[in-house]
Amino acid sequence: MKRWLAAAGLALGLAGVAQAAIDTYQFANDAERDRYRELTQELRCPKCQNQDIADSNAPIAADLRREIFRMLGEGKTNPQIVEFMVDRYGEFVRYKPALTARTWLLWFGPGVLLVGGVGVILLIVRRRKHTSLAAEPALSPDERARLTTLLDKDHP
Repeated sequence: MKRWLAAAGLALGLAGVAQAAIDTYQFANDAERDRYRELTQELRCPKCQNQDIADSNAPIAADLRREIFRMLGEGKTNPQIVEFMVDRYGEFVRYKPALTARTWLLWFGPGVLLVGGVGVILLIVRRRKHTSLAAEPALSPDERARLTTLLDKDHP
């Protein structure tokens, strides 16, 4: 009997969690539904930080989805909705931040670091090549003759 009660309690608990992430909205048409899906996948959950609001179970993500649905019903455009969210939650809410003076390092920093790293590696390789060639002293004619005789003794 205890097993049945434990199983029923577990099932009821999981059913509540499973329903928490499901939003049921009635859209006017498929285009509006597609816009909703696009917007919820484009915006990041402020709490989860690396999850879009479409996939997040956080309460704030549910509020953001509800707000997007409301604004779509009011006839707002996608840029207006995104701008509203950015004004309210900051540039962090976008997965792809706009290219501005504040975000140029975010956009171009990795490329600059990659090119700089390749440049440093090439510089190190060239210096080692020149250093290894310059480090070998030239042999005098007497030393060459002596080396030749020593090598000839090893190989009859």
